[in-house]
Amino acid sequence: MKRREAREKALQALFQIDVSDTERTEAMTNVMEDAQIDEFLEKLVYGTTDHLEEIDALIEKHLEKWSIDRLGNIDRAVLRLAVYEMKFEKDIPRNVVYNEAIEIAKTFGGEESGRFVNGVLTKVSQSF
Repeated sequence: MKRREAREKALQALFQIDVSDTERTEAMTNVMEDAQIDEFLEKLVYGTTDHLEEIDALIEKHLEKWSIDRLGNIDRAVLRLAVYEMKFEKDIPRNVVYNEAIEIAKTFGGEESGRFVNGVLTKVSQSF
């Protein structure tokens, strides 16, 4: 599985976890259907959920006139995933994280999701 596909699957799993309080392994199994869970996918989902409080605090600190709870479910999941990668996955170049997050937001989110995600990630990345 390519990393882009793993990120998309991780987004879908994080969405399920957030919206329906699904257990992590079950969410990953759901998005992988009958295929084996990819190692990078598992790393993204577990890493993001293990550091969720810290990630949410970073995101919320850089939202203007918004709270994390008011964000759309997809935008919130994309931001969480990208912030996890930027902060905790040092071997992944920051520009790759940006580009992937923006493209995934455009694919799965609303009309303004790509621009919104880009703006928030730019502010977050300047804080560390």
